[in-house]
Amino acid sequence: MDVSKLQKGEFIAIGGGVLLLIGLLLNWYATKGLGEINGEQGAMTGWEVHTIIRWLLLAAAVAPLILAYIILRDHALSWPRGELTAVIAIACFGLIFYNGLVARPGTSNSLTSLELGWFVALLGTILMLSGSALRSSNVERKRKPPGTL
Repeated sequence: MDVSKLQKGEFIAIGGGVLLLIGLLLNWYATKGLGEINGEQGAMTGWEVHTIIRWLLLAAAVAPLILAYIILRDHALSWPRGELTAVIAIACFGLIFYNGLVARPGTSNSLTSLELGWFVALLGTILMLSGSALRSSNVERKRKPPGTL
């Protein structure tokens, strides 16, 4: 495997995946006063609070590594390389953004504050998106004749 096949976009996306994984293990939420999340008070990680989404985010954090593996092994794909990783990053951004700002866990949104881990995970998805978008923009799509699908 020739590591020189990897470009700047892959390294940015891998860094974003690592940040997403680190952010998932850092504190996302902290309760104030009488606020509770799942019956507990204090600071909690995204891994502790989101029992289903944590597995989706963990799988998404691995996506840039799979992209790098595909590029290193020179596998043939029916879509531009990096495109699926970009879609995964957009979906993760939406999940994290929604769960942090719209449907924040806890007894009340005003009693639950966002912590560093939420911001790190959000930054990780942005880096994953930008890195994979850089890769997919370097691949030229085959043009089809007019009138064909």
